[in-house]
Amino acid sequence: MCWVAAAGLLAVPACASFRPPDTVSAPPTAAPEAGAGALPITLPAALALTGANALDIQIADERTRAAAARLDRANALWLPNVNVGVDYFRHDGQIQDIVGTVFTTSRSSLLLGVGPQAVVSTADAVFGPLAARQLVRAAEADARAARNDTTLAVAVAYFNVQQARGEVAGAADALRRAEDLVARTEKLAPDLAPDLEVNRARAEAAHRRQAVEAAYERWQLSSSELTRLLRLRPGTLVEPAEEPSLTVALVEPGQPVEELIAVGLTHRPELAAYQAVVQAALTRARQEGKRPLYPTVAVRGVGSNTPGLAGGYFGGGINDDVQDFGPRFSVDIQAVWELQGLGFGNRAATRERAADSRRAVLELLRTQDAVAAEVTQAHAQLERSARRLAAAGDGVRNAVATAEKNLQGLGQTRRAGEQLVLVFRPQEAVAAVAALDQAYRDFYQAVGDHNRAQFRLYRALGHPAEALAALAGPR
Repeated sequence: MCWVAAAGLLAVPACASFRPPDTVSAPPTAAPEAGAGALPITLPAALALTGANALDIQIADERTRAAAARLDRANALWLPNVNVGVDYFRHDGQIQDIVGTVFTTSRSSLLLGVGPQAVVSTADAVFGPLAARQLVRAAEADARAARNDTTLAVAVAYFNVQQARGEVAGAADALRRAEDLVARTEKLAPDLAPDLEVNRARAEAAHRRQAVEAAYERWQLSSSELTRLLRLRPGTLVEPAEEPSLTVALVEPGQPVEELIAVGLTHRPELAAYQAVVQAALTRARQEGKRPLYPTVAVRGVGSNTPGLAGGYFGGGINDDVQDFGPRFSVDIQAVWELQGLGFGNRAATRERAADSRRAVLELLRTQDAVAAEVTQAHAQLERSARRLAAAGDGVRNAVATAEKNLQGLGQTRRAGEQLVLVFRPQEAVAAVAALDQAYRDFYQAVGDHNRAQFRLYRALGHPAEALAALAGPR
């Protein structure tokens, strides 16, 4: 494999390039229909827009920010709340003193102050940030996976547009030849080409017109998907600047699949995300196991009648006569060890977290199997599409030669006994035009499959989407 180091961190294929296949008699690139308002675009430009506009990437980035905020909140669990305010208290009527005597009184008080208030589970404060930090790593890896997935989706949509463009060009070329066939057949003498031959040629031309319309429809549909992913103006017809016959080389075919699987298992961000989730689950399992040993610490300001303000400027008196102001400070600090449900609740919570950690490990193993399968499948697609591309190129060359020879020789005759017959019959030319159209469709299907397989394998290997935006233009 041909890899180079990028920024000392990322493995980027040094062989990434655009290149035409072996010489193929491809028709001229089709132009959009009149009034279509096509938007020119290149593959590198589309990949660059992926990171800027794609909603899935923006959503993943917001999840990462939310995970970072949860980590900040977990780091602040040790810190108390600070209350600042005013407490006014008034009582009229019966009241009981500390020795039990009931008497009637009227009194009021006022406190202007501040105070701490916190109830902190030290188990949460110790283990919570450790788990939250792993979830930030998981969110960051998920964001990288979203970039890779979105980049693949954009590339697939782009090559769908390219394939449709090629099919339009191939269908238009076949239509041109079919119309030429009609004109040539109509000029033949009736004894050489009866009316049924003319009708057959006209029917083929009509079929070719339908094929052109169907190809334009596929171009419009695939273009709408690309504009959706890139969030371009709806209804825009995208017209790639590259020739539809060009192929992309990100990973050279022929690499041993075992080596590629190892690369995928090393670089796929989904695996990094699940590994972080496993670590977070193990941390939470330890947290529940240690919870009975870690106290809950409570700090409350009790300088006011209702806990909340610890100290400040306090005064009071009989009825509503509030006076005798002076400083006051009262705080209550507790450390409480708790057995939830006589310890059975703690035991159940520990079992639950242990099951969560085992499930996370199993999900990691399942993802590893999925990655290996994706690499294997993309590798097989790349290998087979490369072979089909070579065969499809041969098919186009032979189909073009056959159609040209049939059309050029349509008026040539030879003698068969006492009768003059055509060297190439119109029905043979009709078959040649139909075969040419099929050859074009096979060729552009193979080109599209090859390019899509390149990106599927590149994504399956887990390489960063950002590297693709730096690809050079056509060469």
